[in-house]
Amino acid sequence: MCYLSPQKLAILCIGWISLTLSYSCQDTRKSSGVKEVTIAFEKEGELQLKTKDTDSLIVNLAIEIADNAYETQTGLMYRKHMANNHGMLFIFPDSDDRSFYMKNTEIPLDIIYISENKTIVSIQKNAQPFDETSLPSEGPAKYVLEVNAGLSDQWKLTKGDYISFTRN
Repeated sequence: MCYLSPQKLAILCIGWISLTLSYSCQDTRKSSGVKEVTIAFEKEGELQLKTKDTDSLIVNLAIEIADNAYETQTGLMYRKHMANNHGMLFIFPDSDDRSFYMKNTEIPLDIIYISENKTIVSIQKNAQPFDETSLPSEGPAKYVLEVNAGLSDQWKLTKGDYISFTRN
């Protein structure tokens, strides 16, 4: 016959209960059924950024184009990442003061506002994920280019630099 003190018996009981609950919880777990969807980059054109002073090529980007109401409302929302040689070009039907925000956007961005004649009007640098603060242009823009945060500094973009682009 084995004698267990009340303390040892209590410890054994707690251990047994914990072990039983652990196994039963594992056995009854079910998948939530929620699948994470990855939105893949879809190249729809190419864009070149050039210097205003020398017309030198700064960078060549593969771009997605947002040119309808749904695409311009959604933009880069729900994306987990974007390659540094990718961007999204928004094309609006007219030139006007624009303002973007980062609702449901998971990656930090530089937002480059571009006039109807395709020159840079202003740049909102390092827009933070999920921030709903309005990020306005400093003048009328027909185009808006979104790229990863920090790239406009890396490329040394300034007002007056310009873009050209082609669609696939």
